[in-house]
Amino acid sequence: MPRNVPSFTELLDGAQHSAVHLEMRDAYGVAGEADNFGHWQRTGERDNDPESPHWGPWTSLIRRTVARGVVVRRARIVSEPVSDYIRYEHAGTQVNIEAGEQVRWLPRRQASDIALPGNDFWLLDERLIRWNHFTGDGASGGGEISEDPAAAKLCAEAFEAVWARATPHQDYKIS
Repeated sequence: MPRNVPSFTELLDGAQHSAVHLEMRDAYGVAGEADNFGHWQRTGERDNDPESPHWGPWTSLIRRTVARGVVVRRARIVSEPVSDYIRYEHAGTQVNIEAGEQVRWLPRRQASDIALPGNDFWLLDERLIRWNHFTGDGASGGGEISEDPAAAKLCAEAFEAVWARATPHQDYKIS
């Protein structure tokens, strides 16, 4: 049975050196983003105000985490041509970067020979994993915490392999 899953605030506040996040889905159906995604689909406009109600809690958390010396990196493996959801994410990623995250993108075709875990994850200090589970339609299926050393090693190696091949956000062009 999975242990209680700490909030992202608790997890990142507890990180000492590193926090890496690997995203591997082409679409997410997270309820908290539905209105913003729908607005973007209708208008092409994206909330990119780091202090907005949508972004403010996240940017505050990332800024405080990075200020303590924790390196926060996010890598996204994406199919090309990209989905509308990935276009939406790309349009808002500058806010992540301004908050202190480093973000890279890897076309899925370039990840074929990388051993990847079956789920998106956060890996903190190369030892604590927060697995992100999703339903078939992309809704959150809940998180799970693991400190299994073999799984942490797999996540660390997978993330570093993706990171080494991936394109920094400012250079990744959506076609």
